Amino acid sequence: MHNRPPDYSPIEEYGIVGNLETCALVAPNGSVDWFPFPHLESPSIFASILDTDLGGRFRIGPENSFETDRQYIDETNVLETTFHTTDGTATVTDFMPPAGQVSHPKKVLYRKVECTAGAVELGVELDPQFDYGRAKTRIESLEEGVLVDGNEERTLLESPIPLAIEDGRITGELSLESGDTEWFLLRCTGAEHASTDPDAALDKTIEYWSDWAHNCHPANGCVFAGPWHDQVVRSQLVLKLLTHAETGAIAAAPTTSLPEEIGGVRNWDYRFNWLRDAGFTVQALMNLGTADEANAYFDWFMDLCRADEPAAIQPLYGLHGEANLEERELDHFEGYRGSHPVRIGNGAAEQRQHDIYGELLLAVDEIRQHGRDLTDTEWTRIRGIVDYVREIWDQPDAGIWEVRGEDQHFVYSKVLCWVALDRGIAIATDGDHDAPIEAWQEVHKRIKDDVLENGFDDDIGAFVQAYGTDALDATGLLLPIVGFLPFDDERIQGTITAVQNRLAEDEVFVQRYDGEDGLPGDEGAFVLCSCWLVDALALSGRVAAARSRFEALLEYLNPLGLVAEEIDTETGAHLGNFPQAFSHIGIVNSALYLGYVLGHKTPGPVPMGIRLGEPVESDTTNQQS
Repeated sequence: MHNRPPDYSPIEEYGIVGNLETCALVAPNGSVDWFPFPHLESPSIFASILDTDLGGRFRIGPENSFETDRQYIDETNVLETTFHTTDGTATVTDFMPPAGQVSHPKKVLYRKVECTAGAVELGVELDPQFDYGRAKTRIESLEEGVLVDGNEERTLLESPIPLAIEDGRITGELSLESGDTEWFLLRCTGAEHASTDPDAALDKTIEYWSDWAHNCHPANGCVFAGPWHDQVVRSQLVLKLLTHAETGAIAAAPTTSLPEEIGGVRNWDYRFNWLRDAGFTVQALMNLGTADEANAYFDWFMDLCRADEPAAIQPLYGLHGEANLEERELDHFEGYRGSHPVRIGNGAAEQRQHDIYGELLLAVDEIRQHGRDLTDTEWTRIRGIVDYVREIWDQPDAGIWEVRGEDQHFVYSKVLCWVALDRGIAIATDGDHDAPIEAWQEVHKRIKDDVLENGFDDDIGAFVQAYGTDALDATGLLLPIVGFLPFDDERIQGTITAVQNRLAEDEVFVQRYDGEDGLPGDEGAFVLCSCWLVDALALSGRVAAARSRFEALLEYLNPLGLVAEEIDTETGAHLGNFPQAFSHIGIVNSALYLGYVLGHKTPGPVPMGIRLGEPVESDTTNQQS
């Protein structure tokens, strides 16, 4: 039905649905352009987001001119795409039943098509390209639709209309009048002939998400009360979509190789879990009231720490705990808008990143603050980590940003080693756990003295990215939040000012750093770092400035409330993998800190940055939402 493949949709125009095992990205023209199966880190069935010609897609939408409205059904991950044509209006509703939660097959992508006004003509195109377009496919017409076999995986499109097969593409035309409804069911391996009632599946899926989502009334003292409350709920729903139902691991993003610079080489596979996300993730989940998810995630990463040698702990793992994440390139794909290479796997799994130990201890401390007692086995593993940090803290590493140049003495890595000892000492003391407290305290002091001597530049008046450089890094904004120095320390305030002067743009955005990282090209502003500046300002007593930046940042989220890793500061276009878990975690935690300083108390313990960072008191008169 297409003479040529369509152009690439902007990253920020996509919506996402999923079943807690995998996700699909849906473009505003009704095309499913990304769908790995059976799991998020599996090879794709559709990947036209990475190659419009070779990647494959499943589109239901008008062939002629149209306008599109998109929304999620309230507090769910059920996506509605409404097409307005000159002759009528139709809505495509996309969803997948969540694994283990709904008694309908989870391996089915449901697409409901309903004409709500006039009459509409919609085209249907199915082009499965299994294994990132590398598998040979066999197509067979069946009475109920079309079966496509791609060696290890297969799909059966259950269709209400006849489908034609031509040049490996499956097409059809759907005519609807007002009141007409039809269903297309893409049944994937294991669910080709499973019994299901699509209307009941939709009702149950809506019910599950509505019951699960954070559903307080903002006027009743919710810490997230404010104009951002609905966005916080959407961020929570995104984080749940990226959580694997079986293991509790949370993916950094559902996509691979969406570029940080259009046409550039900064294209990475983010369908894995980074342990560095642990502390801030647990804080977000706990304060959202999703303790089950926080505990499942905690159990998952604690299980990964059971190695006798903490040096074996990797910066990232597969969502089933896979350690081998060999990085490879898909040379046959052109990449999103020509951004090559397209990568699967991630070589950062083999790096040395010393910050991960402090982030793990922050997560342990956070979940402990929420009332969870540590088992003897868990403490043994935690003690092993802290002891290991005593040995390696003074060695260089690749840092939190996983630079691909030489290892350096990154300030943030040193500070997080200090955090590992700091939280280890506190946990051992409070819980009366066996530990070499005096030895830990001695190294704890040595690290702090070392960072203050070598990591702070008197001429700049700020903490720098690494020893011996004058580059700045947005991670300097986190030093008071993790308790290294109080917010009113002049060195912290100097760092905040320096970040604003050198890394911030347009009173909204913040770059990660301004130093070299061993890679060519540029990147956009980091959404997470922009949130960190909001946090630092709010907890420094500058609440009005923090709120202004936060509200301005939220304007750049797409109409569905989704955001990528980065934003182009000139165009507002989203860059990098999408949607990005850490960006949404940053939004949740910024709303948490703003809510707290505006007087909305949490139902649980005081948030990390308040508890550890000794924030500056501020007059929040007239700041209430």
